[in-house]
Amino acid sequence: MSNNLYRDIIGDGLWRNNVVFTQMLALCPLMAVTTTATNGLGMGFATTGVLLLSNITISALRAYITPEVRIPVYVLLIASLVTMADMAINAWLHELYKVLGLFIPLIVVNCAVLGRAEAFASRQPVAASALDGLMMGLGFTLALVLIGGCREILGSATLFAGASLLLGQGFAFLETTLIHDYKGFLLMLLPPGGFLVLGFLLAGKRILDQALARKKSATAVAPDGQMSAA
Repeated sequence: MSNNLYRDIIGDGLWRNNVVFTQMLALCPLMAVTTTATNGLGMGFATTGVLLLSNITISALRAYITPEVRIPVYVLLIASLVTMADMAINAWLHELYKVLGLFIPLIVVNCAVLGRAEAFASRQPVAASALDGLMMGLGFTLALVLIGGCREILGSATLFAGASLLLGQGFAFLETTLIHDYKGFLLMLLPPGGFLVLGFLLAGKRILDQALARKKSATAVAPDGQMSAA
């Protein structure tokens, strides 16, 4: 696999084809669990694990899966992986399991997981599929943490509250209180706050993409302009 393909997969997963900011998928768990950055990080890790393992499994078995039954097989494999993830989180991160609740099993119906299986893993080798699953998952995690962080900061002036309880003592260093005795901004912790934060982040991404495109265009035409001026 060429370095250019590696870079394209990384860029697509984290930015250009981001599950949330570009594809607008998985908005249900996005709005439900991102009241804090900690919840978003936990949900992102769970989804990333499922994406990574499902891409690897489907890519490895793609030669044995006939086109007529591919979708049921993909759903069965993804459901099996989600069940294992659900049981693992319940066993080792029970507090996080209680917070995320139903949204862990609902990873099965996350269009991003099935979409990557159909669009990428079923057509590419294992290494490329593994990288695609990892990058798509990290891009999704980035979106969850950004939205959860913004909502948490505005809503309660904390960041990664409860990380040591939900994710383990190794994440205690993330816990931050920005303003003590903050009265709170309840709207940001309710569903309308999630939509507002998502809208502003989408607008910011579009503005940044347009600025980068203009800069790239100007850089591309600069040598010709210099030659004509000379």
